[in-house]
Amino acid sequence: MLDDSLLDDQARLADVDTSGLLRAAARAGAQVRATAEAAEELGVRRVFAERPRALVLVTRPGVAAAVAKLVTALLGPACPVPVVVAEDVPTWVGALDVVLAHTEDPGDVVLAEAVDRAGRRGARVLLTAEPDGPVAASAAGHALLIPPRVPVPQGFGFARAFAAWVVALNALKLLDVDIELVADELDREAERDHPMHESFVNPAKTLALRVADRTPLLWGLDEPATAVAAHGAGVLACYAGLVSDVAGYPQALTRSVLHRRAVHGTSGADIFADPEDESDGLVRVLLLAVRQGRAAEVARRSAQDTLPGADVLEPAEEVTGGDAVCSALLALRFELAALYLGLAAGTLGGPGLYAPAV
Repeated sequence: MLDDSLLDDQARLADVDTSGLLRAAARAGAQVRATAEAAEELGVRRVFAERPRALVLVTRPGVAAAVAKLVTALLGPACPVPVVVAEDVPTWVGALDVVLAHTEDPGDVVLAEAVDRAGRRGARVLLTAEPDGPVAASAAGHALLIPPRVPVPQGFGFARAFAAWVVALNALKLLDVDIELVADELDREAERDHPMHESFVNPAKTLALRVADRTPLLWGLDEPATAVAAHGAGVLACYAGLVSDVAGYPQALTRSVLHRRAVHGTSGADIFADPEDESDGLVRVLLLAVRQGRAAEVARRSAQDTLPGADVLEPAEEVTGGDAVCSALLALRFELAALYLGLAAGTLGGPGLYAPAV
């Protein structure tokens, strides 16, 4: 059962968060900054100065798949080189290509072999991984390896992978992102979501309470927002055991029964309806928006007209800095919300009174 009173009791939160997970997530800005510094020392800007024939994003189990979705969305259809997302390096990779990879498993044999193969064929490879183990060994002489400089538990590598890939894409002139601004805004988001702030002024706690005991429908109003929604679904499942639906809003429209349930659940037509009535499936519609501009505004208004009671998560109303900054901020908010929810629901926590249910 959810103990929502725990969220506004900083002492109890500290007692239950025995592994320091909230603190680890809040170090996202530090991870971005440290990764950018490491990339500069490795000479990423020099190595990745020339535009490749193809860009390969390797998505091993973990956060790499979500990072690849977000990077691909930020690149968009105007990207001048083909972008390939795969769990392994394609057989055709050669000296004209660039490979970006991330793993938190130092013993990932598949990735170790892939990095070695891509390096021997002359591809430029950037890898974020632990400094020891088969993966790191495969990078020796074949790839630029960025090990973690800010220690965090496994599963908290989204910011590090995102920063490394963005730095490389900046060097390739495929993106133009102020990585220092990303780090600064992540620091500010961590401050807003600090455990000492009560739920009504803490965006992550508010988000946690909104999705508690509901099935979140994480529907993106643009491609980067939908990519962040996938990361949000992943962390909600990982830390809170919550199952979410993820889709771009145009795709969500084709899920007729679910969309109809969402419309009914957000209409507010019956003010006397029992909020615990499960006939509507206890869904919570979250419309995610990252991009700004006329097209984005039209999409948001259309969705809100249909779903007037839906929550809209639109970081650009709070910060400036572009799509990459807003995407990273929203990803961190989901991480912290999932942790708060997991701690309050007992799926995370330490020994004693707050031990997770077995």
